[in-house]
Amino acid sequence: MKESSFTGSSNAPSSAQCARSGRRAAAAALQRQNRCYVRVYAAAAVEVQKATVKIGTRGSPLALAQAYMTRDLLKASFPELQEEGALEICIIKTTGDKILNQPLADIGGKGLFTKEIDDALLEGRIDIAVHSMKDVPTYLPAGTILPCNLPREDVRDAFISSSWQTLADLPKGSVVGSASLRRQAQILAKYPHLEVVNFRGNVQTRLRKLQDGVVSATLLALAGLKRLSMADKATSVLSVDDMLPAVAQGAIGIACREDDSAARKLLGALNHEDTRLAVVCERAFLAALDGSCRTPIAGLAQRDASGGLAFRGLVAAVDGSKIFQTSREGAYNDEDVARLGKEAGEQLKAEAGPDFFDW
Repeated sequence: MKESSFTGSSNAPSSAQCARSGRRAAAAALQRQNRCYVRVYAAAAVEVQKATVKIGTRGSPLALAQAYMTRDLLKASFPELQEEGALEICIIKTTGDKILNQPLADIGGKGLFTKEIDDALLEGRIDIAVHSMKDVPTYLPAGTILPCNLPREDVRDAFISSSWQTLADLPKGSVVGSASLRRQAQILAKYPHLEVVNFRGNVQTRLRKLQDGVVSATLLALAGLKRLSMADKATSVLSVDDMLPAVAQGAIGIACREDDSAARKLLGALNHEDTRLAVVCERAFLAALDGSCRTPIAGLAQRDASGGLAFRGLVAAVDGSKIFQTSREGAYNDEDVARLGKEAGEQLKAEAGPDFFDW
């Protein structure tokens, strides 16, 4: 009777109440589980956002073409980077892009095309930085490295004119537009009857000025014209014997932070070792000369027919009145290319004398 009395008590839950309570508990558990899933998905979304590789570049058409090339190579090498949002191109305005009416030598030199990009890299606003290697100073900012060079384009210079076929055809007093002291010195050394004036701006700007008759002719890197699909704009192409190229001309370099192992892995897959070694040699030559941005310097390292290194370099007076040249041959490896470039630079520095670099 006690048992019967207990089960019939008004304080005991009915079977319906038990069912409702079970459903409420299950619903609460499901709600807690859903909240957990939401937190997991949110965290995953954050990870995806963090995984976006940001590619820093200048905003000129040529710089962007090189950044897009880098992006496409990364996609081809890493399928996961083909996902939407995995790669982002970040345009960074540099001081060199903003000041176009003065020679580079008067406003601080080539580093003005890389400083703001270097700052963005060190501050973590970008993950890798795409540079034209001839714009990169020989000393990189602490905390950054340049582990990757893409396959080098044609190193030669293009002659462009609407009236004349070659530099040799230009009549006395003709004006050649060029922002490069290297080109100016080599032009005046062979053609002292010509005049060379400062001529800055991107490829399209210079071609427009030429079309407007501001100058009779100009010279541009053939590599840039090819990357812009504008090689047909070249009236003729100068051999490297007639116009030795700038150090690292035609080479694209990609920098990252020294401690960024993920970026280093990406760039390691893109690196073209023959190009990297040639650039190491040429930049060692430039560093040994320690010339200011007012010193015309040219250098070219290439594999010779036997697979070894062949290097040529020169330093010149701005007016072309003096030119010092050298050449080297050696093995095509890290240690030798750097040593040969350094020795070549030290030789020319000694021959020219310390006062030669004080313009």
